[in-house]
Amino acid sequence: MVNRSNKIFFILLCLITLTGSMPAFAQDDEDGISTVLTAGSKNAIFDSNAKYTFEVKNPTDVLQEGTVSYLITQHGKKIGSGTQKARIGKKSAEKYNFDLPALKSGFYKVDFMVNITEYDDTTRRVFGIKPEEIRSKYAKPVDFDAFWQKAKDELAKVKPEFKVTAMPKMNTDNRKVFLIEMKSLDNYTIRGWMTVPISSNKNRKFSVLLGLPGYQVNLLPITGLDEDLAIITLNVRGQGNSRGPIDTRRDEFIFYHVEDRDRYVMRGVIMDCIRAVDFVYSRPELKHDNILVSGGSMGGYLAIATASLDKRVNLCSAQNPILCDVNNLDGEVTWPINDIKKYIKTQPGLTFTKVLDNLNYYDGKNFASNLTCNTIMGIGLLDPYAPPYNEYGTYNIIPGKKRLLVFKDLGHEVSQVYKDLEGRWMRDAFALF
Repeated sequence: MVNRSNKIFFILLCLITLTGSMPAFAQDDEDGISTVLTAGSKNAIFDSNAKYTFEVKNPTDVLQEGTVSYLITQHGKKIGSGTQKARIGKKSAEKYNFDLPALKSGFYKVDFMVNITEYDDTTRRVFGIKPEEIRSKYAKPVDFDAFWQKAKDELAKVKPEFKVTAMPKMNTDNRKVFLIEMKSLDNYTIRGWMTVPISSNKNRKFSVLLGLPGYQVNLLPITGLDEDLAIITLNVRGQGNSRGPIDTRRDEFIFYHVEDRDRYVMRGVIMDCIRAVDFVYSRPELKHDNILVSGGSMGGYLAIATASLDKRVNLCSAQNPILCDVNNLDGEVTWPINDIKKYIKTQPGLTFTKVLDNLNYYDGKNFASNLTCNTIMGIGLLDPYAPPYNEYGTYNIIPGKKRLLVFKDLGHEVSQVYKDLEGRWMRDAFALF
């Protein structure tokens, strides 16, 4: 029997692939030498010094001799290393325990290497030391709140012109599908989808899941089995069926008007999300006090920004949010920094410093300091777009009730564990039993 909390969450909301977390394996082939790396803590988070066990399995008929070793780096600099002699007999396995040196609060990359008679391999991982102590050294702009209040005031002057169109050919046995349209900031038309459970009770009101999109993802209707939720999937300007005046190529969207903080694409995108909350409040069949915003990657970032700016949101779920602690992204990630730097070279007089000054008004960390609703976050320690240091720097300053799930062996993704928790957490908060 499928648990009800598993029915609602989501394949279409993220850039990322949702997979399970498992030990780090490396292997030549099915019958060859292999390794298993096991961290000394569940999430590879430690109080002082990290501990690992590196197992080498030798199913061959040849004695394997050589070394197993590790190398710790941070920001490209060597922090520490160690080596042990290895001798693995025929058709046997050996475990090698490593106590890494004590380090200060932060995140570190570690490579574990095996170099033996017939096998060479490297397993790359990340571990954290006291990440709860991480705080960004970059303060948010003093006029950050005023900047966003101005954007909200401008949005309020735009008549929403909400339009709901039934799409009966897309209905399922248990849900009705609707195309939704509305006017947002700059009088831009945005679209999305709403699916509502079919009910014999015409006066029934439904809790709301507002799904926010990943980067350049075209969200489609979600026709899940859950009978208690209306599910809204929003395509912000320049994405999916909300393309129009903004119709960039995939790599261009992230830097669209980044040279001007008042015209940067994310200003309108975030206001599109606020307008979607306005839409919820306009609908009599929706519960206005039971709104969850959720998304992954850019959708996770938008969930944080929306819940921070709009206190009508009751729950926030952010998976692997991008654009967090933007001043600390350079040198740690290639995207979006490299694309932004390429754009800067095409704009006379524009500098990376100027762009960072503008992006400070769009930093997920700066939104997080005003995030007061109940929040859950999920991160992967191997994330190449949302590094764990930046994610913790964002999470640590959230003042509201919060919970963080860390997946030590995952990149830009979360596992089924997160999805299960999200479902139970939402149902408990909204009393959906």
